[in-house]
Amino acid sequence: MLLKQSAFISSLFLFLIISCGESPKKSTDKVQENIAKTDTVSQSTLDSTVVATETNEEEQPFELTEENAIDFFFDYAKTLKKNKVKLNTTMGSFTIELYDNVPYHKANFIFLARQKYFDSTQFHRVVKNFIIQGGNSDDKRTAQKRSKIGRYLLPPDTRKGHKHHRGTISMPSSERDNPHKLASPYEFFIVVTDPGSYHLDGSYTPFGRVIEGMDVVDKINNVPVGDGDWPWKSVYILTAEVL
Repeated sequence: MLLKQSAFISSLFLFLIISCGESPKKSTDKVQENIAKTDTVSQSTLDSTVVATETNEEEQPFELTEENAIDFFFDYAKTLKKNKVKLNTTMGSFTIELYDNVPYHKANFIFLARQKYFDSTQFHRVVKNFIIQGGNSDDKRTAQKRSKIGRYLLPPDTRKGHKHHRGTISMPSSERDNPHKLASPYEFFIVVTDPGSYHLDGSYTPFGRVIEGMDVVDKINNVPVGDGDWPWKSVYILTAEVL
């Protein structure tokens, strides 16, 4: 009887030892599994947060204003390695070279070209033997583009030694109450007067010159116009290519 009880106790003791030895392993596996699940959830949550943040940033497009435009173009000008823009119009193409020492106006023109602002705008003012003026349109899409890019003006930069020779591209003043002749950034004019229109010097900012295709500029300057110097037949800028 004692032998049977002893055998039973030994078996029970062995079972308990084995059971106690396995339990921590099973518990550890469970803990590791829970940790893994927790890490997965945390990473998933983090990824979702990052995506949400990036999405929110994308949903808030940058808009130029009177307050940030100068700083923006100051930095943008530093990144520019190109200084030519080719304007393809319904009457042919011509190429403009932009002056490096008029950085805000140069950066503005290249920025707008890359934003495709000029595409589908018109030469809306043509004054015989004087200028052709472009960058505006009676199409509501042009107003929508301006609204999207922003509302801002550029300060004049007239002391860099550039004059309004024939072929010079310059920037007109804004039509707003504007005693300081701040420039309307969306428009430009090109001088066709030979040898130039030097009475404009000091009032407007020359920021480049036509280096190829001046015959196309002259052709545009000779189209029939109506009231307000607007051409009877619209002359469109099809595309503006930065070269």
